[in-house]
Amino acid sequence: MRADRLVSLVLLLRQRGRLSAPELAKELEVSTRTVLRDVEALSTAGVPVYVDRGRNGGFSLLPGFRTELMGLNHEEALALLTAGGAGGRQVFGLGSALSSAMRKVVDAIPAGHQLAATDAARRILIEPEADLLSRHRITEGIPESIMLEVRRSVLSGRKLRIHYAAEGRDPAWREVDPIGLVTVREKGYLLALVDGSDRTYRLSRILVAEELAMPAQRPAAVDLAELWEARSARFRAGESQLVVRARIDPLRREELAGTALAIIWETTDPDHWLRIELTFQDLRHAEWALWQLGNRAEVLSPPELRQALHQQAVEVANRYASPPGEPTARN
Repeated sequence: MRADRLVSLVLLLRQRGRLSAPELAKELEVSTRTVLRDVEALSTAGVPVYVDRGRNGGFSLLPGFRTELMGLNHEEALALLTAGGAGGRQVFGLGSALSSAMRKVVDAIPAGHQLAATDAARRILIEPEADLLSRHRITEGIPESIMLEVRRSVLSGRKLRIHYAAEGRDPAWREVDPIGLVTVREKGYLLALVDGSDRTYRLSRILVAEELAMPAQRPAAVDLAELWEARSARFRAGESQLVVRARIDPLRREELAGTALAIIWETTDPDHWLRIELTFQDLRHAEWALWQLGNRAEVLSPPELRQALHQQAVEVANRYASPPGEPTARN
């Protein structure tokens, strides 16, 4: 771990020039004291790091200094392979490894092409933190210690013991055979087997994780995309889901599609609105999703959903019919 950090420190100084101790600490995700110790270790090893003192000072390398650097380690290679999925580096705890790997990639580019490559990278932005309406993405917070155990178990092929808090249930210990990790819309999932039966666990609901010494009982090869699609299809076909028919403004289709479980069918009415059939987890889920569309949607069925939305609209209308701050009567 420290060797990788020392290499990253050298690469940062080579690529950016002078950097202060706080700037290096932020990039390397360590304390300022650790940076100072690392700089001392590099100097002792003969790496020509020197310091410019003063308010605008910092650490630099002697001009023209180059050295042979080690190749990508396992974590960095894994980070690059999963970087294509924008959420992977955050959900699976690979952000630090990805940053380190990309510094090595940039350093490997011939000096004459580095400027063009880095400038091109600045002109491409994938999945920013907020959209044009300033709506921020919600990324699940998963403790690093838990993510490390889960990821290590998946990659080593060993059994995993987790303390899992399923929705609406008390947390319980489970021993699983991990198959793979999937991220969908900034949410991470563990695909596993329990006594040969498929199981899917939300990473954010794992309270404790422990890699075991026993080998996992799982297929030698796996197609995660195919496996995820199969599990999604079974989930969408569940008996507990609520089927909703509605008319919606076509401009709001993608918003609704992002909150529903699945779209079963859709067609276009003469007024260009969409007539659509969707599935939701339950009445509460459907009410929340359709309420976001305001008057740009009309539920056709089921009747209990129409009634719930009507009741909510009446209460909101009553609230704004009274002067600010005055209590309103509930129907």
